[in-house]
Amino acid sequence: MHTKDIAEIRRRFRPEKSNIARIRGCYVNEANEIIATFNQSLGLMDEDEAGELLSILKKVLSGTPGKNLHDIRFSTHQVLEDEAHRLLTALRKSGLDDDEAVKTFYSKVIEAVQMEGNYMILLAADRYDMAGYGADGTKQEDSTKSFSYFVCSICPLKQTRPALGYLAEENRFCNLASDWVIAAPELGFMFPAFSHRAADIYGAYYYTRSTSQSQSAFAQSIFGSELPMPATVQKETFSAILAESVAEDCSYEIAQTVHEQISALAEVKKAARDDDEDELPLVSKKLVCSILEDCGISEGRINTFAERYDSEFGAATELPPVNLVDRGRFAVKTPDVVIQVNPEASDLVQTRIIDGEKYILIRAEAGVEVNGLPIKIRD
Repeated sequence: MHTKDIAEIRRRFRPEKSNIARIRGCYVNEANEIIATFNQSLGLMDEDEAGELLSILKKVLSGTPGKNLHDIRFSTHQVLEDEAHRLLTALRKSGLDDDEAVKTFYSKVIEAVQMEGNYMILLAADRYDMAGYGADGTKQEDSTKSFSYFVCSICPLKQTRPALGYLAEENRFCNLASDWVIAAPELGFMFPAFSHRAADIYGAYYYTRSTSQSQSAFAQSIFGSELPMPATVQKETFSAILAESVAEDCSYEIAQTVHEQISALAEVKKAARDDDEDELPLVSKKLVCSILEDCGISEGRINTFAERYDSEFGAATELPPVNLVDRGRFAVKTPDVVIQVNPEASDLVQTRIIDGEKYILIRAEAGVEVNGLPIKIRD
């Protein structure tokens, strides 16, 4: 997934930038029935309203890669033979003007999506005419190529509460009735992927707002593909198998080392986005086993971790570091106390056994406050 390419497409979702002429979609009620369809021209809308719609569509290209935004890959067999890919291609080639394909798409979404209450399916097609670049990197206005794609955004409809309002033009107070408003998308996608400023029919970008639920039935129906384990579940599972495998050998120093080394990968991954690297660092089973070995963990416990990793994730699976640690957060927790530590200052915390009692020690040099009140630590 190329973050520069995605950012380039995101910049198009403004009325003056895009070639999106229409928004197609349907209104689905809580019984999964289509109660209205629409095919509305953006040119006939108020500019602010058109901008709001484009902003909603743009959100499906937001989020953190590997966490909210996933790179869907299609096999050669899927591209040549699969019904799901064939439908996506028909939608793209027609610019969403194939009514039968659109109707079929609505049905597939409604059958597979898990959404409480009313929601909208929004579709928009765009053609991006790009200037070419010479070998020296300069833009060549007389050399252009086009990238055609479409986006889908699935948005809940939220009902506002009745409220007391004031009508200035009538100089009176009145009760404002409740109404339905379009909320931020829960999920959506773009097809095809945009890789190295060109169409990649072997890929799509899938967005999910939730990091704990992946809407796997939707992905299977629309893409014919399985999604990776949700980011939150990845973190919980990784922590659980690490804790169970290392067991009583898991000291503060080991937890600190694992956090630091995986955080370092996350930092490299973030920095590499600026260079648009294809191969960004991921966390593998081999890497974690190496960290545990360096920490002095026994071979038996490392083998236990490796077996559990294979069982939960798959032997060859590599995980985004951002899904496993929070680079900006390091917490030490007991049943009664939670200590938030700057990850860069985690060495200020130590564990000790003094006179048979277990303690967490924090070196405090200056600037100590309790409930906002500066205090002095006396001898």
